Amino acid sequence: MYVGRIVSVGRSEDGRWCAAYRVSSRSFPNRTAVVGELKVSIVPKAGYETDIQKNPYIAYNCVRIVCNGGVAVVTNGSQTDPIAEKIAAGMPPRDALALSLLALDYEKDHLNTPRICAVADRRGAGAGWLAVVRHDGMQVEQMDVSPGMFFYVATYEENRVTNAQGGSYRAMSAEDACGEILGRGIFAERENPVTAVAAFEHGSGFALAALDAGSA
Repeated sequence: MYVGRIVSVGRSEDGRWCAAYRVSSRSFPNRTAVVGELKVSIVPKAGYETDIQKNPYIAYNCVRIVCNGGVAVVTNGSQTDPIAEKIAAGMPPRDALALSLLALDYEKDHLNTPRICAVADRRGAGAGWLAVVRHDGMQVEQMDVSPGMFFYVATYEENRVTNAQGGSYRAMSAEDACGEILGRGIFAERENPVTAVAAFEHGSGFALAALDAGSA
């Protein structure tokens, strides 16, 4: 089944938070993830730079770490930066997600692609959020994420936030989380994986990793 891009929020069995993202694509598979300082960007692979002229939505920051390592924001588009910046300025994750998604709306491509988001907040008691804006509605939900569990939302088919889209979570590192969302468990049945990124709670912040499909 093809569900497009996927974001997830979960906790390892020992209680550490993780937010992950998978690029799945039928039209623009020649992309990769570049890990930087406190962020990860999706970009065309070498030789395919002109793809950005065909579709402006295929390159963006997909991960930002803010609040001195306290919060990981993971999304499928340009909403990453305004959400992260609002949280960094002191806005609650719910409000930052809702305001940014309402302002940007769904992507205006030929598929009306939804914008999807996950936030892992390790501050205080911790919290995990999933959000989506579609052509027919918007959801921003704090998920009840117990240790060893995860939830996800995708751009197509599974593009509503629901407790039914989740399960047991076995990843124990950022690299492991990339392999998980690329092709293990229920994600093995989701077609056309391209690349994955993850922000996994480590020490006083989040460790970042990226993995292209076929490299696992």
